Formats: sequence, structure tokens, C-alpha cells
Amino acid sequence: MLLLAGCAGPKLARHVPNSVEVRAVINRALPNGISDRAGWSADIAAGFIKLGVPPARENVCAVVAVLEQESGFQVEPVIPGLGRIALHTIDRRASRIHVPLILVRAALDLKSSNGRSYSARLEAARTERQLSDIYEDFVGRIPLGKRLFASWNPIRTRGPMQVSVGFAERFESIRPYPYRDPQLSLRDELFNRRASIYFGIAHLLDYQAPYDRFLYRFADYNAGQYASRNAAFQRAASVLAGKPLRADGALLPGDPDAKHAGTTERLLFGIARRLHLSNDSIHAALEKGTSESFQRTKLYRRVFMLADRKSGRALPRAALPRIRLTGPKIVRPLTTAWYARRVNERFEYCLRKDPP
Repeated sequence: MLLLAGCAGPKLARHVPNSVEVRAVINRALPNGISDRAGWSADIAAGFIKLGVPPARENVCAVVAVLEQESGFQVEPVIPGLGRIALHTIDRRASRIHVPLILVRAALDLKSSNGRSYSARLEAARTERQLSDIYEDFVGRIPLGKRLFASWNPIRTRGPMQVSVGFAERFESIRPYPYRDPQLSLRDELFNRRASIYFGIAHLLDYQAPYDRFLYRFADYNAGQYASRNAAFQRAASVLAGKPLRADGALLPGDPDAKHAGTTERLLFGIARRLHLSNDSIHAALEKGTSESFQRTKLYRRVFMLADRKSGRALPRAALPRIRLTGPKIVRPLTTAWYARRVNERFEYCLRKDPP
């Protein structure tokens, strides 16, 4: 754990607290008035212990801040208008693949596995778990469902820490989840508090990053690990090339089957000679953009070296990604920067209250 002490950001404790100290730190950080305080404390402590992440006050407050923002410490928070949101999502999905709306409605009017129609169940859904169960039932039983939603579920984040399903599956393939229920899929486990907190702590804290503020980890939690580092790299590349570039933290197109280079890659190709790198070398480096190793590539070092020289100062190595948030649950304009700052406010409040 001492070796991992540098993984979670600034101001980390340098000794390993015992179990009593861990619980004391967590209990001081938890907000007043939450139900099942002991259960939340136990699951947060288990996550830190199993992952080997130092349960320093700053780390615990970071987890508490994300939990407050994402669910308000509710295991299955009720989402107003969830059924309406779900039906709208279905309509948009059907329109995207050119399925007539009348066929969609006919499929939703069929009886589901519990005897009620899918449309009735959707309209009554109040939580993400209920909605996900309906979608999975729909995909498995209705031929049109397979066409509309094969390998697709709109609930991409789950549980009280709203953990990304994709992240959890990738992380679990490297480090098996220690509390795995053999009767549940990992996707279903993520609706449970213990699993959501475990993978949430992993996503938030269990990686090396060149950040001097937790603010950037909160942005990464929303946009993906290393997104803030990558956004700073994109800004430096823009300065060096003298051309605008959206610093969204995504160094390559999101679609792995994309046939053309993305905007970041094209800009770097344009200054490849100045970097003394081939296009293939640039692409290979960008493929490491979701890992710590990207910082050690010639591309990363040379872009910052030349951009710092051109600017006459050292440019920031972290920046909030410019991303507008979208999704079936988002009903007003929000951005990753807004999310990071909101969580950071909760984090700083947690640090200020009842100091040890």
C-alpha cells in the first residue's frame, strides 16, 4: 500500500492505518443522516482494503464526494420520469436504424415475461435496475428487440457510484472481483452497493496520473481515466501547430472501426516532421492514450517540449476536458467541467468538516 501511495493524487498519508483508523476516517467523512451508515462504511472500507488503495482522508473524501453527486447515498435512487425517458430513447434508437415507429409500438404492447406489456412496465419503471431488467427481457424475448437492442442497453452506468459497465468489465478481466456472485453477471452485480463502490474506487483512485489536484480525477471519473491529461496534451498540440483543436481528452476516434484519422491525429500528422516522428509512430503512441505509459512516449514528451518552448513557459499537464454530457438521464445542458467542479466542491467540504 505504501508503494501505491502516489496513485491517488496530492497530500496522501504515508503510513498504513489499521482497521480502526480506516473506519474512523470513513465515519468522519460520511454525511449526517444517511440510512445504513454502518453498511456504507463497511463497503467503502472493503473497497479500499481489497484494492490496496491507501484509505487516507483525502481519498475517502473523494469517494464520498462522488457518491453524494451520483446517488445521494441511495443504493437504487428513484429517477423522475424514467419511463418517459426510456420510451424516448427507444424511439430515437428505432429511428436511427430506420425501424417504423408503428412496429416498435406493436412490440412494446406485447406481454413480457411477467404478463404485463413492455410499455406498461417501462412507464412504471422508477429505478435503473428496473429499467435494465426490462430491456434485457425485451432483447431476449422479442425478435424486434434483438434487432433494436442486440448487445445494447441504455443503462451504461450502474449502482450508487454510477460505475461504467465498460470500465468494470475491463478492470475485472485484469483483477477478478473478489465478491463475485456466480449466479449474477457483472452487469447485474454493479447495481449492488458493494460492487459499485469497489469498481468506483478503482476507477477514481487506482491509477497513476500527473495531477496536482483531485479536480482532474473527478473529471476523469466522468470522462474516462487520463482524459484530463490527454486534454492538456491536446491543448499543447494545438499551441504547437497553431491550429484550433477541441481538447476533449479523446486522442483517437471512439469507434475502433473508424477508417479515417480523428482530428487530434490529423493535426499531429501535420507537424510530424517537426516532431521527427512518422505517422505510424504517432498513431502507435496515441493508442496508449488510455494508459499511464502514454506519458513516456516520444510523442508526448516532444509535443510538450516544443509547445513549452514556443509558449515561453511550462504548459499545464492537466486540463478539464471539453465535453458536453449526453444520455437518456440528462435533461439539461451539462459538461464534464461542471461535473468535476461540483464534485470538487463536495470534496473540499468533506475535508473541511470535523478534521481529525
